[in-house]
Amino acid sequence: MELKYNSKGLIPAIAQDVKTGKVLMMAWMNDESLELTKKTGYAHYYSRSRQTLWKKGETSGHVQKVVSITADCDGDTLLVMVEQTGSACHTNNPTCFFNKVEEESWGTCNILEEVYDVVMDRKQNPKEGSYTNYLLDKGANKICKKVGEEAAEVIIGAISRDTDNVRYEAADLLYHLTVLLVEQGLTWCEVFEELKKRR
Repeated sequence: MELKYNSKGLIPAIAQDVKTGKVLMMAWMNDESLELTKKTGYAHYYSRSRQTLWKKGETSGHVQKVVSITADCDGDTLLVMVEQTGSACHTNNPTCFFNKVEEESWGTCNILEEVYDVVMDRKQNPKEGSYTNYLLDKGANKICKKVGEEAAEVIIGAISRDTDNVRYEAADLLYHLTVLLVEQGLTWCEVFEELKKRR
């Protein structure tokens, strides 16, 4: 397919994490940066402000190893599937898309992925005094123990018909499960895909 560059010879490129499915960032490519990306296997973009090519993560080390590049149906936008090292955003957020603009209620069902992003950010950018970092530092044994404890609390609440406690402890259980997924190198997307197989 022939790509359609704009009047300045640029085409928007959307980077997506091949493992988590998260949209990481949007940048611009020109013909030269696209060819350099294909040649090296690492994402290169074109900076409109500096008017120069740049390799993603060249100074930070947060490089993007390219898995595939596809164009949309019109050939005027690229989707770059990558293996992201570190954070995609210069703010050290996992993705550049973290500023909510929708109503709070719209994003409720995405809360597990949001919590996952926070836990992943703690892993990549530890914070002193963080309970999440405490768990990650202790490793699988400690995290699994907490998962078991929270599961037991859910069971106790359910047997006693204490719905308020079930709701509270279920939230604790999901949080600790999220930490365990991060520790194990898994994602909620992979869990959801497993559930889909069982429908």
